Amino acid sequence: MSLITEKPTNYRRRALLISLVAIIIVYFLWNLPELKVILYPINLFVTYIHEAGHSLAAILTGGSVESFVVSANGSGLARTVGGNTALIMPAGYLGASLFGSLLFFFSNRFARYTRSIALFLGLFILVFTVLFARPDETGAPVAIVVGTAFGAILGFIGLKGPTLLNMLLLNVLAVSAALEAVFDLVYLTQNIGASRGMVTNDAAAFATTFGVSPDLIAFTWAGVAVMMFAFALWYGAYKPLRQEIDHAYAAVSNRRRSALGD
Repeated sequence: MSLITEKPTNYRRRALLISLVAIIIVYFLWNLPELKVILYPINLFVTYIHEAGHSLAAILTGGSVESFVVSANGSGLARTVGGNTALIMPAGYLGASLFGSLLFFFSNRFARYTRSIALFLGLFILVFTVLFARPDETGAPVAIVVGTAFGAILGFIGLKGPTLLNMLLLNVLAVSAALEAVFDLVYLTQNIGASRGMVTNDAAAFATTFGVSPDLIAFTWAGVAVMMFAFALWYGAYKPLRQEIDHAYAAVSNRRRSALGD
């Protein structure tokens, strides 16, 4: 049965169940070496979102984007001109966390419209890839491949896939993006000098640029990322389900009182 035709309480419950399944899937992907072949493209997608976050922040603060790249080792780099540096630099980690949190929120709060959400997201990623994604310094077109592949998959499943499959895919991507950003930031609080290749991590770069403690930056960003995902969990999944259950219980109670009154 399609979620669109089900009663609100039913699809709310099923949406919550699917979000829990997505969290379990992500947990196993991160902890079972045998599943690394599946986790790898998801990690590249999260890096893509990270660099897209820098790029969008530059555009939204009056700057421009020359290009952004993703490398096969999971690192990435956005080349921007102008804009507000204080907002562009945190927009990688926090942008990925915001993306994951908002995607989780909308995929659960508006579960019946996940096909439309997937289609819109897929089209946006495809356009963004054409405009800004470029090969890395080795000539590997990783960002282009990742953006094209995930954009096409999301668009196709949004058009042709069942609602349940769209919900599961969006939730897996949402949880992966939000939690990986959180765990990366927590890791940085203990390893502030960490980097991939020649790319210094954003927290250390921000601290150097603005003369503040890198530990404070990493802790602050981690706290913001945790709060965003907690907000998405509460208002996107738990609270709507709780409201539906309360409404259903009130309706049953009213019918019982009416029956007793008769």
